[in-house]
Amino acid sequence: MLSEEGMMMGLLAAIHGAYYSYLAPPYFVGWGTLALINGGLAQGKNKSGLLWFLISLLLGPVATLIVVLLPKG
Repeated sequence: MLSEEGMMMGLLAAIHGAYYSYLAPPYFVGWGTLALINGGLAQGKNKSGLLWFLISLLLGPVATLIVVLLPKG
C-alpha cells in the first residue's frame, strides 16, 4: 500500500504533467506559419511559393535564411 507521501507525490506529478501538456506551445503551428511566410517571400522573389512552402516544412528556419538570401528574379 502506498504511503500518504507517495500518493501526494504521484498526484503532484500527474497535475504537473497535465498542466504542461495542456499549456505546452504547439510548435507545429509556428512551423506551419513560418512555412506560409516563406512561401509568400518566395513568391515575392518570383519563385514557386508552393515549392518553398514544402521545403520550409522540412527545413524550417534554414529555409527562411535561404529564401531571404535568394536573388530576386
